[in-house]
Amino acid sequence: MNGVVLNGSASSVTDFSAWMAAQGARVEQALSDWVPASTPAGLGEAMRYAVLDGGKRLRPLLVLAAAEAVQGHAEAALRAACAAELIHAYSLVHDDMPCMDNDVLRRGKPTVHVQFGEATALLAGDALQALAFELLTPEGDAVPPAMQADLCRLLACAAGAHGMAGGQAIDLASVGKPLAEPELRAMHRLKTGALLQGSVRMGAACASDVPTAARKALDDYGAAIGLAFQVVDDILDVTADSAALGKTAGKDAAADKPTYVSLLGLAASQALADELRAQAHGALDASGLRDVSRLRALADLVVNRKN
Repeated sequence: MNGVVLNGSASSVTDFSAWMAAQGARVEQALSDWVPASTPAGLGEAMRYAVLDGGKRLRPLLVLAAAEAVQGHAEAALRAACAAELIHAYSLVHDDMPCMDNDVLRRGKPTVHVQFGEATALLAGDALQALAFELLTPEGDAVPPAMQADLCRLLACAAGAHGMAGGQAIDLASVGKPLAEPELRAMHRLKTGALLQGSVRMGAACASDVPTAARKALDDYGAAIGLAFQVVDDILDVTADSAALGKTAGKDAAADKPTYVSLLGLAASQALADELRAQAHGALDASGLRDVSRLRALADLVVNRKN
């Protein structure tokens, strides 16, 4: 696969659902291959439990769709897709722990700390985070060194203090406190949106010759769907049940956390999600890229999802 260029318009898979299933299977197999089963003291079992056989794989799909849109490097794109999912999985492991959200259900099964204990869950999250960057820096010439460095920087920024972790800190500090819409938006752009936008950025970084205007358009697209995802999450938290969500429904209200629904109401929250989808579509229209159909379909998926 070294050096192969992704080209979405030339693909034999034209149907989005078929493309999503095929790419999801590729990511699932790669994660199974790369997340180790053999580790000291059974740590790998907890890591694999946290990652495999569950989740929407939205972040990997965004990486792959963006890489296709810019005709990016295939090996880099698959590694970046899996790295983004590993960061997401580690964040869920830690987020579910008693010291944070204290949840017992994730992806329709007991959370990692319930299944393996808190100490193992903590270490599994740490190991998944480290593995993400290991995947982005393979030995040899599988991925150009400059591209490796760029992908590592983008993922670190998306996950760190000025990205996902910073947003989680704001979230914990905001329990029981009223937030104005700009404050809520800022929190969610970091907590949820940064890694989704970062996934699009990583996909674009799998090619070295993307015009500045196209990169800016993809950035705007990522920002719009990143916030839209959280708005829809807030809606589903009060409209769906735990079985449909695969996690505990109603947790935000029970924990007195500020959400878009608590601030704006259901109808206005849905209207905002639709507005953000329109912004995402508009950004793709302005990108000048030849084929953005899969990115467009992913924006629709974010807003129309039921779990």
